[in-house]
Amino acid sequence: MGFFDRFAARKPAPGPASPPAAAGAPASAPAAPAGNVQARLLAARERLEARDLPGALAVYEEVLAGPAGDRADVLVTISGDLGASGHLAPIVELIAPRYDADRHGPATGLNLIQAYLALGNADAAQHVLDILFALNRPELEDRLHGFSNAIAELIAAPDSAPGAAGAPGADGAPKIGLITVSKPVWFYGLEPLAALLLPPKGGRLRRIAFTQLAQPGVTPSAEALRGPEDETARLSRALPLWFAETFSFAALYQAVAAVAFQAGAEGPAGNHPVVFSSEWTPENLRQLVETHGEELDYIVTGSLRVTAGEHEVVLRVWEVKGLRERKVFPARWTPSNADAVLARLHADVRAYMEWSPASAAYAYVIPAQPRAWLDTLGASLGLFLAEKSVLPPACLAPVPADLAAAAARAAGSEGAALAYLTLRARARQLGLADAPLAPLARSPLAQQARDLLG
Repeated sequence: MGFFDRFAARKPAPGPASPPAAAGAPASAPAAPAGNVQARLLAARERLEARDLPGALAVYEEVLAGPAGDRADVLVTISGDLGASGHLAPIVELIAPRYDADRHGPATGLNLIQAYLALGNADAAQHVLDILFALNRPELEDRLHGFSNAIAELIAAPDSAPGAAGAPGADGAPKIGLITVSKPVWFYGLEPLAALLLPPKGGRLRRIAFTQLAQPGVTPSAEALRGPEDETARLSRALPLWFAETFSFAALYQAVAAVAFQAGAEGPAGNHPVVFSSEWTPENLRQLVETHGEELDYIVTGSLRVTAGEHEVVLRVWEVKGLRERKVFPARWTPSNADAVLARLHADVRAYMEWSPASAAYAYVIPAQPRAWLDTLGASLGLFLAEKSVLPPACLAPVPADLAAAAARAAGSEGAALAYLTLRARARQLGLADAPLAPLARSPLAQQARDLLG
């Protein structure tokens, strides 16, 4: 994962939210042995993967206290690994006090701008932006101008995400963030098995983003958004997760899913999901491309409506070059034919985008019951965001019911078993649900995942 592939400032400037701080590494920390910096950084990354944040921070403080603490590659690596693992507060705390554009170059500065945008600190973001403009690097101008626009929007209209529904925070200015998920959402927690679960990628990949679907005309109150998500809101996030998951197992694609939340003025406990009441416009997409951090070839947007029990979805495929709408995929379903319609929609999108499976030890299989799989993905996303303190548990649908439903399907396929295991592990870790281990699909990978998660 890249640095900013989970958190975004607000639509449309992806980046991580991290509280400001000025604490540096302790003066008493021992210096990293000469020539051993990369090994120490790798050790810190492994601790992050093992969910040992204090251990990773101890290594980072040790490295930063020594001569290597002034190296550009070290600052970029630390901020990248912390951001990729969802530990955002330490980024500004450790990196901002040490950053000097002349010595460290623009990469770390770009990361810091995104962090300050996510925090809603326009002044700090502007300060770093001015420093980067002063470097006079022509190749950065387009991206810096994109950040300049994002800062201006933050100052002028902090609630200007595309149709974002939600009441202002205590300062009258809601702060909208995008979370981009670059791996299957059920994969997080299984990182030690990455070489078995994720296919190797190489060559020129097509990069595609699937965005949270709009719910036209729906404007729930802030109180409603702070409560358990409803079925339609879950689907608006689960559908892009499903497509991004599928394309992450394609030979020629690198995929992400983007969903939104609103930051509460009182801190993470006041955060809640966002509902987009109108679809993304070409201008929104342009700004997303400018600030995403990685090149995008395609963006898939859309809308979801529910009328008298009938669901209607429209997916729009945009080619980023020229921001042209290339294809529209409409679909309607009722509870009685949901699986058949969703399977056909999924197949149509795959065929149009020339999807072909990549080879890996884990053979990705399109789920036979898409509607149930969407619920599993939605539940997995909710618990993942709760674990990362992005959303409070009050925003989740009833977790015991979600866990029981996933357990009932865990024996059906390898993918269902893996998703159930990570869902169960997070539910137990958060103290939201627990149950005896359900029967799993007969699979060496499922057994390895069970052994890893306990």
